[in-house]
Amino acid sequence: MDSLVRGQAPKWGAALAVPESHTILLRADAGDVRRTLRHELAHLALHRKVQTRVPLWFDEGYAALAAGEWERLGGLELNLAVARGAVPEFRDLDAALRGTSQAADAAYALAMSAVLELARRNPSGQLDPLFRLLSHGEGFEAAVLATTGLSLSRFEDAWRRSVRTRYTLVTWLAAGGLWFIVAAVSVVLVWWRRRADRGRRAALDVGWNVVEDPPEPPPAA
Repeated sequence: MDSLVRGQAPKWGAALAVPESHTILLRADAGDVRRTLRHELAHLALHRKVQTRVPLWFDEGYAALAAGEWERLGGLELNLAVARGAVPEFRDLDAALRGTSQAADAAYALAMSAVLELARRNPSGQLDPLFRLLSHGEGFEAAVLATTGLSLSRFEDAWRRSVRTRYTLVTWLAAGGLWFIVAAVSVVLVWWRRRADRGRRAALDVGWNVVEDPPEPPPAA
């Protein structure tokens, strides 16, 4: 894998696609191989169709969408950083996609949501108009403007507002964050109670002289 991508692939990666050589490399010991294959095939299909350069977040977001990785969006509901409104800009999203495994989990879901937002912003509700322009060599920013009516920077702002509106502390609590808080508070209360009782437990041991029982005589022959 390193020889194909010159050491730039993240160590946690389960697969990689090299569009220039129409090559997919899969790790059979990492995750759902069939789903991973669908994801990588989507990369190859995208680069075969599109005649211009697309940003990493669109590349990965489309592959996740084409592979049907809907559970990623469910994972965003439990992401406390997103619930607090910490939605990255596209350049930071690209960096997170090649960052740590934990950062990449949320980044893939956010990239997928951005691609879905591109479709939603088009009157057709689909990505087909965008792909038609990209397949004819139209630049990505120009294609976004033509299909959504927004410049890429304005679309980025609209997408970030959309994510903040959809994923809030309320949805985080409803998705299971409340149980996390209850568990954390319970652990703290148990620790505090044990610490408070430490002195009383020590006092109960004062004055006790435990005498061991004499050994039993051996049985008669």
